[in-house]
Amino acid sequence: MTTSQIYEPRVASGSSRHAIRGVNYHVLEWGDRDRPLLVLLHGWADCAASFQFFVDELQKDWFVIAPDWRGFGRSRLRCQSYWFPDYVADLDVLLSIYSPGEAVNLLGHSMGANVAGLYAGIFPERVRSFVNVEGYGLADSDPANAPRNFRRWIEQSRSMPSFATYSGFGELATRLLQQSPAMSEDKARYIARQWAEERDDGRVMLRADPAHKLPNAVQYRRAEARACWEGVTAPVMLVIGEKTDFTAAAKTWIDPDESSHPFRGAHSEVIAGAGHMVHFERPTELARVTEAFVAGLA
Repeated sequence: MTTSQIYEPRVASGSSRHAIRGVNYHVLEWGDRDRPLLVLLHGWADCAASFQFFVDELQKDWFVIAPDWRGFGRSRLRCQSYWFPDYVADLDVLLSIYSPGEAVNLLGHSMGANVAGLYAGIFPERVRSFVNVEGYGLADSDPANAPRNFRRWIEQSRSMPSFATYSGFGELATRLLQQSPAMSEDKARYIARQWAEERDDGRVMLRADPAHKLPNAVQYRRAEARACWEGVTAPVMLVIGEKTDFTAAAKTWIDPDESSHPFRGAHSEVIAGAGHMVHFERPTELARVTEAFVAGLA
């Protein structure tokens, strides 16, 4: 593999380390600190660096930050299990570091958008705008399944699961292209090297704690998430990939008057040709609609 086959970032990034609730957090930074702040939150098994394509397409001058969530990327951590509210509390500390006195512009993808959606309803005064990219919660759980769910969690915890390993970065890039076929090959090769690292035996493994693969001990309670969403006061834009197969039900929420809409009155955008990984496959379009949305709030 030659460097010409790997995507070359156009906007240079720096990084910082912050002690956040017992985790040595890794945070990527782009741009000058005196510019308006834009906070990017990645999804499950992803990392901050995957927003590079999006940042490269921004037309305005921003100070952009993106953390690697605990146990992902370079925010290394080994746990027996992960507790979703920790992400929300981690975000609160992160924002107190980078924007202690002003509300912020948040963009979250998938899991990151779910974290941001909860946070924006819990601390509405801390959020200026919220771009929700494919993060609309999960189907509601049945309380009657709780015993079975607790047992499943305990039994699977006895033998920690593992992420797949790959013969090299090229194999992982091929896998990425299978999942996100609209992404270019050079971008897939770039992401492969951000997602993974080479082991002593030459195989490549993801930079992610295997404990993330355990089922959650506590079932998802959509009514509680909705109660948080109802508290959101910031303008919200919903972004959906036209070809997504991850949140197909979200396509019924394009009409802001739809009764099942999780953020009533929100603006919505469908990104043509994109699947779930919108920031991989259509970063130019995502940057365009994001900047137009935030600029319209001025």
